[in-house]
Amino acid sequence: MIHPEQQRRAYLEALGIDVWVPRGQADPEPGAGDSATPEVPDGPDWSELRGAVSSCTRCPLHESRTQTVFGVGNQEADWMIIGEAPGAEEDRRGEPFVGRAGKLLDEMLRAVGQGRDSVFIANILKCRPPNNRDPRPEESAQCRGYLERQIALVQPRIIVAVGRIAAQLLLDTDTPVGRLRGKTHRLGEIPLVVTYHPAYLLRSPSQKRKSWEDLCLARRVATEVAV
Repeated sequence: MIHPEQQRRAYLEALGIDVWVPRGQADPEPGAGDSATPEVPDGPDWSELRGAVSSCTRCPLHESRTQTVFGVGNQEADWMIIGEAPGAEEDRRGEPFVGRAGKLLDEMLRAVGQGRDSVFIANILKCRPPNNRDPRPEESAQCRGYLERQIALVQPRIIVAVGRIAAQLLLDTDTPVGRLRGKTHRLGEIPLVVTYHPAYLLRSPSQKRKSWEDLCLARRVATEVAV
């Protein structure tokens, strides 16, 4: 069996990132700081929420979608990954972050001990905007309640906002990603860390190091919350 640390190093090398460990920083021990899960506020359960999303006609995007993209992963995850909106492949498959960008996201998560089956991945929008344009404010507003209910159901210890649009909409700011990353924000009571979108990293591989640092920050924060 491959040792987890060897596997982590292999993933980092695949991302083109030099492997290093800051002095005095140890990896969190599995299961450290487990605590009771807070009670989830009243509202739709997962099945009801999924049904509401799949039949949603709140905005014109329902007219051009192939299907909605609800979200995927562990519904009791410590980590929640939030992106902007489905693309063409996500619209066809009904799953967020697929294709080349999705594969890179998977590698990034594995490098910090997470995976598609251990986190919950969702988007700001549940339907694809035509030609992959940016979400419009009214579209984001109509979808916001679905995302907020997903967050309430998951009760994550950390949220990772992936890309400019997700970060700016969640934090209600127009600050560039480069100035938002590298620090811990809050979405209500939940810590939130911002990082670059995998699609951007495919175009700018020199920025992968910064995204690795962002995920290490998210891991530290999630561990602190668990204690």
